[in-house]
Amino acid sequence: MVLEVMGRYAGWIALESAIAGGADVALIPEIPYDINKVVEAVNKRKKIGKKFSVVVVAEGAAPKGGTLSVKETRDGGKGVINVQLGGAGEKVAKQLQELTGLTTRNTTLGYMQRGGTPTSFDRVLSTKYGAKAMELAMEEKFGVLTVLKDGKLDYVTLEEVVGNNKEIGAVQGGTEESNVRLVTMDHDLVKTARNIGICLGD
Repeated sequence: MVLEVMGRYAGWIALESAIAGGADVALIPEIPYDINKVVEAVNKRKKIGKKFSVVVVAEGAAPKGGTLSVKETRDGGKGVINVQLGGAGEKVAKQLQELTGLTTRNTTLGYMQRGGTPTSFDRVLSTKYGAKAMELAMEEKFGVLTVLKDGKLDYVTLEEVVGNNKEIGAVQGGTEESNVRLVTMDHDLVKTARNIGICLGD
């Protein structure tokens, strides 16, 4: 089973859901993948009697030397809303079926991911954010965003969030123009995924 998840140029959602859901493979934009490494992981499971594999693919994942899968471009692709990513999961599913001989299906979750019932953690966190935002307003601290930093409520300036980019999401992150936070290879999520045997396609 291949599951394509949203996240554009950052693999946070793919990594979190792969670890939480017990996936066997997670392909993220920050690590160009080698489909043969994914095939090896699937075949290794098959060899030890596992009759299925779960592969999570971020919509922005791309193969080594390849490009992003773009579903649709409008208005010349200017601005994030005019470049719709999609198809990465379908592409991986097709390749896996051809290379392993196993029946492979892709499900693209898209906005379905946002439709879940809030957990108690979600409700408490959103309430804490709201209370912190009110506290900041009472202190006349405007133009900031409430954040959770190192497990504590804090705030950052909007410039820190979007960088110098005046059109939100118009460019990929990690540049002066866009401050999108990309997954780094020394992040705990990457280390955890590798430690529990999740193939990252590299």
